[in-house]
Amino acid sequence: MNAYYSAPLVLVDLETTGANPERDRITEIGIVQIDEAGVRTWSSLVNPQRAIPAFIQQLTGIDDAMVADAPAFAALVDEVLPLLQGRVFVAHNARFDYGFLRAEFKRLGLAFRASVLCTVKLSRALYPDQYKHSLDALIARHGLQLSGGRHRALTDAELLQQFLDVALREHGHTHVHAAIDELTRQPPLPAAIDPARIDELPEGPGVVAYYDAAGAALYVDRHNNLYKGVLAQLSGARKGQGYGEALRQDVARVDAQECPGELGALLLEARWLQQLRPRLNPQTRAEHAPCFLRLIERDGSLVSQVSPAEDVDLSAGGALLFGPFRAKREVTRLLNKLAEGYGLCRQVLGLDARPKAGAGACNAVSQGKCRGACCGREPLATHNARLLMALAKHRFAAWPYSGPIGIAEGPEWAPQLHVLDRWMYLGTVHDDSELPSLLAESAPEFNLDVYKLLVAEVKRGRKVMVLGRGLAGLADEDGV
Repeated sequence: MNAYYSAPLVLVDLETTGANPERDRITEIGIVQIDEAGVRTWSSLVNPQRAIPAFIQQLTGIDDAMVADAPAFAALVDEVLPLLQGRVFVAHNARFDYGFLRAEFKRLGLAFRASVLCTVKLSRALYPDQYKHSLDALIARHGLQLSGGRHRALTDAELLQQFLDVALREHGHTHVHAAIDELTRQPPLPAAIDPARIDELPEGPGVVAYYDAAGAALYVDRHNNLYKGVLAQLSGARKGQGYGEALRQDVARVDAQECPGELGALLLEARWLQQLRPRLNPQTRAEHAPCFLRLIERDGSLVSQVSPAEDVDLSAGGALLFGPFRAKREVTRLLNKLAEGYGLCRQVLGLDARPKAGAGACNAVSQGKCRGACCGREPLATHNARLLMALAKHRFAAWPYSGPIGIAEGPEWAPQLHVLDRWMYLGTVHDDSELPSLLAESAPEFNLDVYKLLVAEVKRGRKVMVLGRGLAGLADEDGV
């Protein structure tokens, strides 16, 4: 028992080389232990064994020279782990610091798991009338005093203790203890799901796939916050979803992938939906075969022909190519609608079989639904022109670039590049060195949802980089 809570606390702040615990590394650790014996502090610079980006150096004041002679994390692990174990892990945006430490321990073959308290959430719970809850906002609002440089690990960890002092003074022990109890309570999970797996999930945007015991995909979902989204899904906190109970009953495994932003999550979600065909996603219950409508000239008339997406040159387009469509039946449905609305001949379009030459007008002529292109009453050129006008808004937009393109997304100091070609998503790379193999090996499958997403992004004027196959320079090119 201590003044703040019924269990020992460890207040933690980290400085790092970036935002991704899988690729970035810790540069400084600050720890404040609080228990019945009192308060103790510990801190150390950490050699990340890689260059610190200029942006991070400017933010934290920690540069490569400062960490050159500092111990690597592996040399500190025997000292750090005992300071954390058996305590409530407290940090501001706690999933960030918790995720980085778990990743570092995991690389060394060590498991670490703790009850986590985020002081951002605690501030929101105790001060719901306040709009901002960043550490800078807490400093300004509560008059917290810096003992050293801002964005230095021990200074920021000590600020958290000052915030707890203010909270106790303004709200009392009972209220603060109750708030911490609520924020650290773990919701119930399906029996087959290891809580440690959910604990590993980051709080950034990404995509999750749920599988049953046989390894078949149940459901694919996209979240702005993977940890919160998956936890809400598996605990039943997300209401109004008819598939929710079936998912929780059958789920045995969870796979998740973090993305640099919303666009990356949308692209990955579309890919996983197409590849995995999860049975609980309504849009994937039926098998779809994306296709295009071609108009081919035959005896002076334009006749419809459905072509699978794999048979279409997506870089060419053309005045007589329309779509894409989700399935052949969508093409048939559209042509039926246009035939009725524009007085087009179903026989000329190829929807109905044409009788032998000289058989006369089709039945729709006598009903006033066909203007007679089938029997010479209307010139075929006029019928063709009306058909092209009716299909104009469905004309396929050819790929507007000279080759594959990249769209950058993510923080300034660690952007990722989504690589696309001919309206298809090839993948996402973290640096230019990964591009050659991706461009050489990718054999993407056309995805209608990705196509629609990319058309919207390009029309929005998203800045892209045209990528040469040999990466002989990256040229900026405006969107169409």
